[in-house]
Amino acid sequence: MTGARTIGWGTALPENIMTNADLEKIVDTSDEWIVERTGIRQRHIGGTTAGLATEAGRKALEKAGVDPSGIDLLILATTSPDRDIPATASTVQKNLGLECGAFDLNAACSGFVYAMVAGHGFIRSGLERILVIGAETLHQYIDWEDRNTCILFADGAGAAVIERTEGEGELLGWSLSSDGDYEEALYVDRGDKVKMAGREVFRQAVLVMERAGRAAMKQAGLEPSDISVVIPHQANIRIIEASCRRLGIPMEKAIVVLDRTGNTSAASVPLALAEALDTGRISEGDNVLLVGFGAGMSSAAAVLRWGAR
Repeated sequence: MTGARTIGWGTALPENIMTNADLEKIVDTSDEWIVERTGIRQRHIGGTTAGLATEAGRKALEKAGVDPSGIDLLILATTSPDRDIPATASTVQKNLGLECGAFDLNAACSGFVYAMVAGHGFIRSGLERILVIGAETLHQYIDWEDRNTCILFADGAGAAVIERTEGEGELLGWSLSSDGDYEEALYVDRGDKVKMAGREVFRQAVLVMERAGRAAMKQAGLEPSDISVVIPHQANIRIIEASCRRLGIPMEKAIVVLDRTGNTSAASVPLALAEALDTGRISEGDNVLLVGFGAGMSSAAAVLRWGAR
């Protein structure tokens, strides 16, 4: 049996930080209102998707100790490409000096988990190493006069290098899903700004995160008590709290970075994952649950036994 394990990771955030106090000058809102409803205190705004993805990818390669020539595939999860054509992954490939296949994957905020599951599948099909990146520049879709959405979304990137290993590897169970019936709950028409039905998104998000998380744990043969760390999509602190409660996993096991990063869509899970690794929250042998939801309504979960070979 052939599996994969994570050997490197990296992140990138624009230098420009927009605080809630900054937003108070733009729309009718307040720091107290934003923090109470979302948990967000600041977010990073700026840059390009390719630029942020390149920075995060380069850091991941350096941590993994892998030369660009050693990467067999680049998967870029993004819902905010720099151009309609070609894929932004092609620009990132050039920037990093990769000589491999490269493609964009759009599953909105679930994108990085989709990409990780796909990456493990490609490795089981024979590839050696894959660079998986989640990167977004959501500022291009923000209506700065809409206080219900401009307080949420932000820019950033996170990346991981996964490598072939003999044995089962890290991925123990997974679940990918989409329900187009809720497509109108969160969308952006071409050339327009983000539209969101906040209450409906909240309600569905909690349900689909629970469903995806339970399905992935069942496939892995694990119970909620077996999960060491949860890496949830960083959309809203209330959604994270409600999802953990419904999954039966203590909130203390959840990694939260949204207070500093806002909702970075496909970048949010790798940003939180990197934070957990860099701060020692994840140890070898830990069962790690990645779980998220996004426009579509997409949902995804993956259970990883960290460092498994």
